[in-house]
Amino acid sequence: MIPIILSGGSGSRLWPLSRESYPKQFLPLVSEYSMLRETLERLQGLDGLAQPIVVCNEEHRFLVAEQLREMQLVPQAIVLEPEGRNTAPAVAIGALAALEQDEDALLLVLPADHVIEHVSAFHASLAVASAAARAGELVTFGIVLTAPETGYGYIKANEHYDKSQPCRSLAVEHFVEKPDLATATSYLSSGDYFWNSGMFMFKASAYLAELAQHAPAMLGKCRDAYSAAIRDMDFVRLGEDAFMSIQADSIDYAVMEKTARAVVVPLDAGWNDIGSWSALSAVSAQDEQANVVSGDVLIEDSHHCYVRSESRLVAAIGVRDHVIVETADAVLVASRDRAQDVKRIVERLKLEERSERLHHRRVFRPWGSYESIDEGERFLVKRIIVNPGASLSLQMHAHRAEHWVVVTGTARVTRGDEIVELHEDQSTYIPVGTKHRLENPTKVPLEIIEVQTGGYLGEDDIVRFDDIYGR
Repeated sequence: MIPIILSGGSGSRLWPLSRESYPKQFLPLVSEYSMLRETLERLQGLDGLAQPIVVCNEEHRFLVAEQLREMQLVPQAIVLEPEGRNTAPAVAIGALAALEQDEDALLLVLPADHVIEHVSAFHASLAVASAAARAGELVTFGIVLTAPETGYGYIKANEHYDKSQPCRSLAVEHFVEKPDLATATSYLSSGDYFWNSGMFMFKASAYLAELAQHAPAMLGKCRDAYSAAIRDMDFVRLGEDAFMSIQADSIDYAVMEKTARAVVVPLDAGWNDIGSWSALSAVSAQDEQANVVSGDVLIEDSHHCYVRSESRLVAAIGVRDHVIVETADAVLVASRDRAQDVKRIVERLKLEERSERLHHRRVFRPWGSYESIDEGERFLVKRIIVNPGASLSLQMHAHRAEHWVVVTGTARVTRGDEIVELHEDQSTYIPVGTKHRLENPTKVPLEIIEVQTGGYLGEDDIVRFDDIYGR
């Protein structure tokens, strides 16, 4: 069984913590580990499990690679999408990659941002799904209902589900869009409906055969994009022209709602897709007033709130049913019953071309990270962390000079034709137009303060001459 991990979402409903350049699947939201790592960790102990194939946005490739490295996990491939095209193309390309390893490959398709509390129950459902999938069925996992939820799609089985009976696969009658509250309440009482989890299991060949029947143009372009792919270490860079011509569509719309081979396996394992702040609150530890607090928070006479601080003290008094989330550059205050509408704020940020939808103040790069500390007319101050053994590109700026001060660690600096080593409290100056490179030759992080000066300080003022990361 080959896990296909879908890690391409942006998690906009969890703004301002989740941003396009660092979305929710890479964040430690419910434990000390990221959602991506939690997804992979819960597969441990399964028999016959192959190394995973991760499908992600090209911008996130080093975030994925670093988290897999921390797990000492070598993937079959990290497939890079130039731009998101929803789940149907992502899984098709994952299937094509899997077939190169095994012509009878069985795929377990998992989004990288779900919570499953009861791993043993999850494994038991996988065993039931495996038998159906090996027989040629396309399996979706249906979450056993616990509430009349209006934020999820639903699956109707062709027979009543009895919790007292052993778990088995049920034929799918049809899929249902997100209902209103009255309809969701009727689904809960009927016993015939499940939440649509977005998790699947099927043979790679079976999925591609159904895609060929129901969306042949999509499959053809997926094959073109994969055939034109460039392999770079674990990365598979898809052919951009072919991939960008693919029509975006979900597995549900493209295949599952049309196939005659769809079955649902009930899953009762404490599942949550963490699609909003209220959903995250539901799986987090609460105090006696049903509040969830995280970070440097003081709360008084408040009830049913989610309050999170990332960089400073947050205090709340006399607040009820609110979400308050603070980051270094943005604060969200929302009524809990409007938590799904956070996406509307992100859409406004996009229309206004504001950077807060894209980046945190701390921006991660393959070599480490940088954080803007202060800025004004003709200057910008950054705190830069370079990972052990990492190196920035050999580069030049046309409009700015840079002053570097080493705070901790050792820096190897290329400046024009000279190479020097700098230690704590030492500094250097990079004039405008000078080729330069910053490296960390040691086994401990390097921290420097960079002061940029000049008439233009944008991130696009950079010419790269050599870059080990292929940028």
